[in-house]
Amino acid sequence: MNGATFFLAVNFIIAISFSLVFAVVSTRSRSRSAALWFAAGFAVASLSAICELLVAYTALTRFWAIGAFATVLGGMILLRIGIGDLYGRKSNLLFAICFLVACTILDVLIYNLPRGTVLHAFSYQTPFALVVLASAFAVLSSARRLAIDRALGGLLLVTGLHFFGKAGMAVLAGAGTTAKDYIHTNYALISQSSTAVLMVAVGLTLLSVLVLEIMADERSNSEKDALSGLANRRGFENGVKAAIVREPNVLHAVIICDLDHFKSINDTYGHHGGDLVIRAFGELLKTNAANSIVVGRIGGEEFGVFMPNTTIEMALIFAQSLRAGTMGIRISALPSSFTVTASFGVAELAPGGELADAMRKADAALYEAKRTGRNCVKQAHPGFPPSGPIRVVK
Repeated sequence: MNGATFFLAVNFIIAISFSLVFAVVSTRSRSRSAALWFAAGFAVASLSAICELLVAYTALTRFWAIGAFATVLGGMILLRIGIGDLYGRKSNLLFAICFLVACTILDVLIYNLPRGTVLHAFSYQTPFALVVLASAFAVLSSARRLAIDRALGGLLLVTGLHFFGKAGMAVLAGAGTTAKDYIHTNYALISQSSTAVLMVAVGLTLLSVLVLEIMADERSNSEKDALSGLANRRGFENGVKAAIVREPNVLHAVIICDLDHFKSINDTYGHHGGDLVIRAFGELLKTNAANSIVVGRIGGEEFGVFMPNTTIEMALIFAQSLRAGTMGIRISALPSSFTVTASFGVAELAPGGELADAMRKADAALYEAKRTGRNCVKQAHPGFPPSGPIRVVK
């Protein structure tokens, strides 16, 4: 086994391995279709190694040489489709098929040209370069701007340009007199080894993009309350901290909401009825909160609302609108006479202030709302919170 044959075997194993890994990743990734395109792309590209070996060791040289070209190009096109799917740069499938057919016909037409000439070398390598450069453009022109995305775009750019380098090397170093001779040339050794390195780099980077997505989703799920659809307490606090970091030198507002008489709701209608109320109230908060507002379920029937860059006066108006909206909640599984109410405590978070202090003040204002009759909004005043733990009347 010479060096080129060795790298052909290595490339085959690498491509098949990546195909299997992407197929597995597709079962967990939100970008499932992109992962499946990647799996298909590496699987198809792996066939080129088999075709190259059959070129060297069978009589059907022309057939397998064209097959090697088509499988490599086909695999790259499938990767381009997956990248477009992942980065919001959709590919036209009909155009992709036509491009593959046209380039394969071109390969048939140039097959008998002298190998190692400028016309043959660049005609052969240019389709590969165009597909990979199109992939680089899809990544670099997308709205995604993470470091891993820029790294992938740069790597694809280098990979695309390297095909032109391979064409120049074929002209300078020679690629064998015939397709059968290719595998025994130094050019083949360099070509296959460089392809192996770049294939591993691209594959690992694509895999990293998908794995980072999965990790982000898992982290998001761990910070989400399944019943209400809102953030849980940890997710709420993390979201608030991130919002404060973005705007550290402005006033913010915190609202603590608590459903009134929730224990009696559970006692009368069962826990299923209570769950329906929590779900409906969570939907009300989601519907009324702007994208910048952080909303979460921070306790059993207690909810938190953080309004960045908001005065206490605006927060009070918003809390009053939520109170009125709560009274309008209707749940089909519960009697039509059933009415939901909630109490609200509102506090200000000054620049440099502690979130925990603002939460305690809002909680104290909520306690005051509960104590004075429920179904109302109270603002924290300078005397809040009282010393000692706050016990909210349900």
